[in-house]
Amino acid sequence: MALHQGPEKPDERPMSVNPFYGAADPVGGMTEAPPKHRLPTAPTPPMTAYQLVRDELMLDGNSRLNLATFVTTWMEPQAGILMAECRDKNMIDKDEYPRTAELERRCVAMLADLWHAPDPSSAVGCSTTGSSEACMLAGMALKRRWARRNADRYPGARPNLVMGVNVQVCWEKFCNFWEVEARLVPMEGERFHLDPQAAAELCDENTIGVVGILGSTFDGSYEPIAELCAALDALQERTGLDVPVHVDGASGAMVAPFLDEDLVWDFRLPRVASINTSGHKYGLVYPGVGWALWRDGEALPEELVFRVNYLGGDMPTFALNFSRPGAQVVAQYYTFLRLGREGYRAVQQSTRDVARRVADGVAALGDFRLLTRGDELPVFAFTTAPDVEAYDVFDVSRRLRERGWLVPAYTFPPKREDLSVLRVVCRNGFSADLADMFVDDLTQLLPELRRQPHPYTQDRGTATGFHH
Repeated sequence: MALHQGPEKPDERPMSVNPFYGAADPVGGMTEAPPKHRLPTAPTPPMTAYQLVRDELMLDGNSRLNLATFVTTWMEPQAGILMAECRDKNMIDKDEYPRTAELERRCVAMLADLWHAPDPSSAVGCSTTGSSEACMLAGMALKRRWARRNADRYPGARPNLVMGVNVQVCWEKFCNFWEVEARLVPMEGERFHLDPQAAAELCDENTIGVVGILGSTFDGSYEPIAELCAALDALQERTGLDVPVHVDGASGAMVAPFLDEDLVWDFRLPRVASINTSGHKYGLVYPGVGWALWRDGEALPEELVFRVNYLGGDMPTFALNFSRPGAQVVAQYYTFLRLGREGYRAVQQSTRDVARRVADGVAALGDFRLLTRGDELPVFAFTTAPDVEAYDVFDVSRRLRERGWLVPAYTFPPKREDLSVLRVVCRNGFSADLADMFVDDLTQLLPELRRQPHPYTQDRGTATGFHH
């Protein structure tokens, strides 16, 4: 979560309250408006509190028009009802809520089968608050397995983790928090993700694992997991080093099984030790739920699993968080039950079709160059064409925001910092009609952008963020 500080200035004025928000007497309830940065002295009527919070939230962007986020922004009303009925259940209390725990177990079993675990009954997995926690857990397991194999050298030797420079920030956090050296494979030319051979060359006896991303957040492309495993197989033949792979499938692990069935990236590859995904991304559930799975008990060291006698029950857990609502896990099971394989295939195919439709529409404008076309993740990135000098991608992002569209513009990592792009994420609920409206709005903005004397962006770092 983001870190926040207290107010920089004194609490100079209270919140402004409309007299009509008073429950019975519009005037009598307004003698003391609540402050902003300290607890009110007295209670506030529920409808007044609701209206105050609701009014302030009106300034947020419309989540359905947010083409930056991968997170699900629409579910069926029935799913919302189920979540409301389960939000008071603490997911960690397995003994008190055994059926919720059973639904979690079923979801893990379904994912183990979907990802071709050699023996789904022996695969180990858990729900998390999202892929970030799932990645932390997977990284911890990799480090502990490495430490156990190198007990004669650790803690003297410093472990390292190999990954592409395009990894999501949670992996940088893992390396920082758990004191692991991050070895990053840079981007080169038109390759915007990890190169298998370059990754293998960065490995040594202190490498705890290599992270492969099934769906890069920078451009929506799949990293070549099978080729990565083959490069590490060759490394083991030459040197004896046995380096496991973790697949960060935050998005792609819920797309590829349905749309790219011939793509081998999962537990069919013996070197893949663990996989994570975000149920709240292309798993089609509201935030926040993620999943982490290990191919078998050997891949998850037993000493990391806590068996807690908690409120009357013996409970094995592996988590960074403890208390959290069961609503999202229940919603995940509902979605699995509701859609099945054919339903997921239909939803994800429709989303990919929309992504291709928008990408083709953007390319047809002539002002932009596509980096990807939405044919892997339903995501594509594009930049301005070489002959466009009047404006840049940050100008485009800013102008689209004026029409309600939230489209991130950002600069790529080292060795391709010269490249700034826009990225469009298509999700379930972003229909073909909305896609056409987006392309229409972009088309209408171009004449004015073309008339600019020069790009207006002065500080690219603050022009728009890249947080997903």
